[in-house]
Amino acid sequence: QVQLVESGGGLVQAGGSLRLSCAASGRTFSSYAMGWFRQAPGKEREFVAAISWSGRTASYANSMKGRFTISIENAKNTVWLQMNSLKPEDTAVYYCAGRVRGLSSLSREYDYWGQGTQVTVSS
Repeated sequence: QVQLVESGGGLVQAGGSLRLSCAASGRTFSSYAMGWFRQAPGKEREFVAAISWSGRTASYANSMKGRFTISIENAKNTVWLQMNSLKPEDTAVYYCAGRVRGLSSLSREYDYWGQGTQVTVSS
């Protein structure tokens, strides 16, 4: 009953920026947490950032803090991930996820997932 659709991925040179979006539909998200995860080939899914639907609380993986910013645009039911100073190791499929209650960095605790959007960072 919840649909999450990511967009904004693509190819960018190292040091560049991308802004990913996640459009949510089908539910009221007032108590939800929204997260971004990524998965590179041959690696486990990795936490990137999470935010409450209200936008009052946000959390980041240590390696992303200072470069990535998660935000909410409630009027459009959209979660954003601004990615700056991109590095080749940021190359991955980026997934938007929703959790019914509370922020979490654990992928297994999220209830809904988008299809993913590919981010490729070249040297």
